Amino acid sequence: MNFFKYFLTAIGGLALTASIFAQGHTNINKFRQLGTELPTPNVYRTASGAPGYAYWQQKADYVIKVRLDDEKQQISGSETVTYTNNSPDYLHYIWIQLDQNIRAKNSERYKISTGKIEDKMSERAYKSIFPPEFDGGFKLESITDANGKALPYTVNYTMMRIDLPQALKPGGKYTFKIAWWYNINNRMEIGGRSGYEYFEEDGNYLYTIAQFYPRLAAYMDHTGWQNKKFLGAGEFTLEFGDFDVSITVPEDFIVGATGVLQNSSSVLSAKEQKRLKDAAKSDVPVLIVTQDEAVEKENNPDKSGEKTWHFKAGNVRDFAFAASRKFIWDAMGVKFGDRTVMAMSYYPREGNPLWEKYSTKVVAHTIRTYSRFTFDYPYPVAISVHSKWIGMEYPMICFNGGRPEPDGTYSKGTKYGMIGVITHEVGHNFFPMIVNSDERQWTWMDEGLNTFLQYLTQQLWEENFPSRGNVRDIVDYMKGDQSKLTPIMTNSESLYNFGANAYAKPTAGLLMLRETIMGRELFDYAFKVYANRWKFKHPSPADFFRTMEDASAVDLDWFWRGWFFTTDYNDQSIKEVKFFVINTKDPAKNAEFMKARKAEEPVSMTTLHNREEGPTLIEKDSTLIDFYNRYNPLAYDDEDISDYQDYIGSLDTATLHRMESYPYYYQITIENLGGLVMPVILEFTFKDGSKKEVRIPAEIWKKNDKEVSKVFSFRKEVVSVALDPFLETADVDMNNNYWPPRNVPNRFEVFKQKQRPPQSNPMRDAKKKQQGE
Repeated sequence: MNFFKYFLTAIGGLALTASIFAQGHTNINKFRQLGTELPTPNVYRTASGAPGYAYWQQKADYVIKVRLDDEKQQISGSETVTYTNNSPDYLHYIWIQLDQNIRAKNSERYKISTGKIEDKMSERAYKSIFPPEFDGGFKLESITDANGKALPYTVNYTMMRIDLPQALKPGGKYTFKIAWWYNINNRMEIGGRSGYEYFEEDGNYLYTIAQFYPRLAAYMDHTGWQNKKFLGAGEFTLEFGDFDVSITVPEDFIVGATGVLQNSSSVLSAKEQKRLKDAAKSDVPVLIVTQDEAVEKENNPDKSGEKTWHFKAGNVRDFAFAASRKFIWDAMGVKFGDRTVMAMSYYPREGNPLWEKYSTKVVAHTIRTYSRFTFDYPYPVAISVHSKWIGMEYPMICFNGGRPEPDGTYSKGTKYGMIGVITHEVGHNFFPMIVNSDERQWTWMDEGLNTFLQYLTQQLWEENFPSRGNVRDIVDYMKGDQSKLTPIMTNSESLYNFGANAYAKPTAGLLMLRETIMGRELFDYAFKVYANRWKFKHPSPADFFRTMEDASAVDLDWFWRGWFFTTDYNDQSIKEVKFFVINTKDPAKNAEFMKARKAEEPVSMTTLHNREEGPTLIEKDSTLIDFYNRYNPLAYDDEDISDYQDYIGSLDTATLHRMESYPYYYQITIENLGGLVMPVILEFTFKDGSKKEVRIPAEIWKKNDKEVSKVFSFRKEVVSVALDPFLETADVDMNNNYWPPRNVPNRFEVFKQKQRPPQSNPMRDAKKKQQGE
C-alpha cells in the first residue's frame, strides 16, 4: 500500500468528519462573541464603536413660514428646503415624512388596529370601532423646485417620494419648496403628540404644535433611506440642519419654540423684554408674563390682528412650538462655563401652583445633571410647556403633563409625575435630539438611555424619588408569558409591551451595568465616551455596544446577547450547601469532633422503644463482653501524636496558617433556572450576627451555564446564605435564594367590593379640614 496516499486519505476523512461535526453542533455558549449579530465594521463605523474616518451624514436646512388660525384650528405654511448630499451616493429621489397623515381619513393606523366587543365597553373603545371622522392629514398645495417648477411626487401614506429631475451628486445641494395646510387635532378627544386643548371656561385654546411641516427622512450609511411608515409607535428619524422659522399667531398670543427669538422688540412689550434680560442673570425663575397678565388676556382677548414671531435654530434635527394667550412665562439662566442657557416654562393658570414652583427648576436640574454624565448642554434654551396629559419632546422644547386640581391642591402622584415627565422630556434633548439615534427602528436607543439618565437625575433631585426603571420593577415583566415578550432588539412598531420593553428593561439593564457588573467608574467613563463620540451624529446599536466595551475593557457580549437579543430571564437558585471542616489530623481535635458528631446522631425509634422494655442481653450477661465492646475508636496515644507532628512538619507555613485561620468550609451549588447569565452575589450571615458580601462576575458561568459550584472558607461558622440579597440582578424568584430555605411571602387582602375611591390627595383633605368643611 502507498503509505503517503493512505495518510492523505486518512487526513481527508478526519477533516470531513470534523466538518460534519461542526455543522451539527451550533455554538450556543452564553459567552460566545456577538460577531455575527453585529454589522461588519467599515470606514464609516469602526470596530471600536466610533465614527470611521469616512463617516458622513446628510444636512437639511429649512426656511419655514407658518400661520396658526385660532378660529379654524388650522395650520398653513410653506417651506424652502436645501438638502445637502454628503453621502458618496447619487440620489435619484428624496423621501419626505408626512407624519400628520396618521390622522388622515385613510389612516393605516386605523386599518391595522384590532379590537373585540366586550360586555361593557368604554365610550372611547366603542368609538375606536369606526373609521376616523377627523381629517387631520396634510393637504399638499404645491411641490416645486427653487424656481417654482412643479416636481413629480408620490405619497405612500406617511411617506412622500420627490423625484429629482436629475441625480443629486455626492457633495451636491438641492433646493425645493412645499406649501401645505392641515386641521389641528383636539388632543383631549382623539389624543396625539401635538394638537390643541380647548378651555371651555374661558373659551381659549392652548396649542402644542409638532410634526407640522413635511420633514426630510434620514439617509444613512447603514440603512439607506429610513422610510418606514409612521404607524404611531416608532417615532422619528431626522437629519440635522439650520432652521429659520416665522410663526404668525393672534396679536396677544405668547409663543415658545425651538431656537432663539430674533424679534423680541417686535413681539414683546418693553416690560417683558426687561424681565427676560433680568431672567438671564438670575439663578431662580423670573416671571416674564405673570399669572395676572395671562388671566387678563384670557378674559379680554385681542383679536384685532396678528403677530409674527421669528426664531432661528442651528444644527437641530426638528422644530416645534407652543402658542396661547393663556401662557404664563418664566425663565432663569443656567451657567455652562461662559455660556448662559435659558431654562424656561410656559403654562396656563391651570398649572399652578405646581408649575411656578417646580417646572423651570426641574429643567435647570435636568440639563445640569445630564451634562454631568454626557456633555455640556449645547443649545441656548431648554423649554418646558404645560399641556394636560401629554409628554413629548423636541429640540429645546417639550410638552409635559401634570395638572393640579381646580382648587390648587394636588396628589403626591401628580407632583412626582410632573417632575418625572419634565425630567424625561427635557432629557430627550440629549437622546435622541443630539445623540441622534434611529427612533423609527430602535425605540430603546432614545427612550431606554434617556429613562436611565432620568432615573439618575431624579435620585439626585430627591432620595428615593419614585422613579420608574428600577431593577426590581422589571421582575414581573421578565417572568411573564414568553409568548407576549419580545427582545429589546425589536422594531419599534412590533413590540408587545412597549413601555417595559423600550423604557424599563433597557433602564434596568443599564443600572445593572453601572452598579453591579461594570461599576460606576468604568460605566460612567464609557457612557460619556459614547455620548461624545456620537453627539450630532447617527449612532446604531452596534456603536453603543462596541463603545461601552472599547472604553471600559469589559467584555459585555454575554450581557448584550442575553438582555437585549433574547427574552431569557434571571432565576438563580441555591441548590445545595455542604458544610465541611478541615481534618487537621490532630488526634485531640478529631476525637472532640467525632464525639460531638456522635452526640448529634439521632437515636432510632426501635432503640428508644427497646430501652423502654428493658436491658439488652449483653447488659444482663457480662460474659458476652469482649475487646470490641470495650474498644474506644476516639482514644489516641503517643504514637498518634507523633504521627500528627510529622504531618504538621511536612506542611509549609502558609498552609498551616490557612488551616488554623479558616476552619469552616462551605461548598455552594447554584443553578441557573432562567437561562440568563448574571453575576452571582452572595451574602453570608455568621453565628455572631456579622455579615460578609461576596460578588462573583458572570464569567463564573463560562464553562457551565446551568449549574456551578464554589467553595468558600471562613473564620466563623455560617448560619445562613442569601443570593442576590439587594435585588440587583432582576431575579424573578426569591424563594429559592436562601439557605436554609425560606419562603418570601406575598401579600393579599380581604375587602368588600365597592367603587374605586378617588386618587388620594392629602393636600386637598388638609385644606378642607383647615376650612372647617
